[in-house]
Amino acid sequence: MDTGLKNKVVLVTGSTAGIGRAIAIAFGREGAKVGVTYKNNKTAAEETASKVIEAGGEALVVFYDLADDDSIRAAVQKLKENWGTIHVLVNNAVKWLHQEEAKEKVLFEEVPPAKWRDRIRSSLEGAYFTIQCVVPMMRAQNWGRIVNISSNIAEDGIVGAAAYAAAKAGLHGLTRVLAWELGPVGILTNVVMPGLTITERAKQSIPAEILQEKASRIPTGRLSTPEDIAPLVVFLGSAANTHVNGEMIRVTGGL
Repeated sequence: MDTGLKNKVVLVTGSTAGIGRAIAIAFGREGAKVGVTYKNNKTAAEETASKVIEAGGEALVVFYDLADDDSIRAAVQKLKENWGTIHVLVNNAVKWLHQEEAKEKVLFEEVPPAKWRDRIRSSLEGAYFTIQCVVPMMRAQNWGRIVNISSNIAEDGIVGAAAYAAAKAGLHGLTRVLAWELGPVGILTNVVMPGLTITERAKQSIPAEILQEKASRIPTGRLSTPEDIAPLVVFLGSAANTHVNGEMIRVTGGL
């Protein structure tokens, strides 16, 4: 399959580890020029960039903070200055719960309004503003691909994740609108919804017995890996995708 991604410029937010890193490397494998973003761990972003280059692509490490419009604008501008444009945006960065909060499973009515607004501001509004910054370039070239990484939690729910689920569900509504507004000018927008995925963060924050129990509920008998997610994202972000637009696609092993 010819993805047409060689020398295309791809911005993958939240690409220091896990799903984001796997996506960045997968685009590198197609010969793309990949913007690798970080907020706190520049060293990890540089490791991702090295892996992108080893895979056959080019890489540029940029600072990016979902909650800071200026940093978003600066990250997009840096890619534009270095590579001229952006063809593909993968909104993967997210502000998830701290490990302590996740373990406590704070119920909806107990979430302080400030924390609710912080989660929505970062996870939904940050993605919204990133798209706003990138779309003018895509319009100018009459071509673009936007892939918003969500979660099955947006549809299925889970105790203690009200703001996260609401923010991700908001991405679904935004994606449907963008399908109508941007589709006529050659820009296709979709959502990928991973289920619980085995990353280093998941291993550190979720007891092994719970991971095993959750895997037993899945028809395939196992949890997803980042490498299960990345190929779909690459397809949706490529020229091989000619008509998939406005879709919410689950990658959960059948859950």
